[in-house]
Amino acid sequence: MNKNIKIDPKDFNFVQLREDIKDTNFETKPIGFFKDAMIRFCKNKAAIVSFIFIAIVILMAIIGPSFNKYSYREQRIDLTYMPPRIPILEKYGICDGTTVIPVRKDTLDTFYKGAVVKTYDTYKVRGIEMVKAKIDMYKLNKAEDVYFWLGSDYLGRDQWTRLWRGSRISLFIAFLAVIINLIIGVTYGSISAYYGGWTDMIMQRIVEILVSIPQLVIIILFIMYWGAGIFSLAIAMVLTGWVGMNYIIRGQFYKYKRQEYVLASRTMGAKDRTLIFRHILPNAIGPIITRATLSIPLAIFSESFLAYLGLGLQAPEPSIGVLLAEGQKELLTYPYLTLYPAILISILMIAFNLFGNGLRDAFDPTQRGQ
Repeated sequence: MNKNIKIDPKDFNFVQLREDIKDTNFETKPIGFFKDAMIRFCKNKAAIVSFIFIAIVILMAIIGPSFNKYSYREQRIDLTYMPPRIPILEKYGICDGTTVIPVRKDTLDTFYKGAVVKTYDTYKVRGIEMVKAKIDMYKLNKAEDVYFWLGSDYLGRDQWTRLWRGSRISLFIAFLAVIINLIIGVTYGSISAYYGGWTDMIMQRIVEILVSIPQLVIIILFIMYWGAGIFSLAIAMVLTGWVGMNYIIRGQFYKYKRQEYVLASRTMGAKDRTLIFRHILPNAIGPIITRATLSIPLAIFSESFLAYLGLGLQAPEPSIGVLLAEGQKELLTYPYLTLYPAILISILMIAFNLFGNGLRDAFDPTQRGQ
């Protein structure tokens, strides 16, 4: 190092000595976790469309049965198996109350007189001349002023009213089962993971015993003993349905209960209940919402499956599963009895799954800020 170097103060100039230097202002407002999640969710077009479909189905389940004058249990034996008939669409040949059936040709001018819209090919069966004819079933039954928008069943009950009434009940059973599962699973998993040790080991062994028993067997035995009903079906789905929520909450608690802010709160004298429900549980709200949303279509499917096995709601109360079970008996003869409930449950299953996937991606902390 050269010690002969001399530094003259005049060789230096003060830069920005008299300027007021400040940090740059934030151009946008700070974004919290939930707001950031909603921004990401709104960018998911499939999830938004699914949410709209779910909202429409829920709205129709509430107000749909009041759109016409028929109740879900009103029977008209003289108007059984009537095809769909809608006032505006019938002018364009859609849902016009007609059906194509094979009839004897000599009955066209007698039994079906005035109700024949069009005839198709003629053929013989065992020497009897047959013809395929498009028959206006409402004229045939002298019910020109009657409109069954989605047709009628074997007792002459309006399928429009029963479909939305059944949707209301199926959704109610699903939401009730998911809410109870949520309460039990969150409470059980929180206590198990928070205290750990022997408490966790004993509680999780109980869970493993429940999981080892087939869920369908438990549900069927429960319903056969207690009978089929709205609350019986919901409770039957709860018997082992809360186990999945328990595992999710348990994992979240093991992740967060050793964090510094939890230890600091415990040092300051916070009670266990405060630590569980105020400091740790809010961090698991994203997985809880996602799991609950994805559990709803599973509950709807379970109810429909039980109804298909004959363990659904008892008459005259309908549900989507009950309508499918009744419609499949006449699938080849009257396909509309199965078509509309099948379309509705398919929309609900797909929409809830896409909506749940959108929530899962939105609440994923690894994608925050993207």
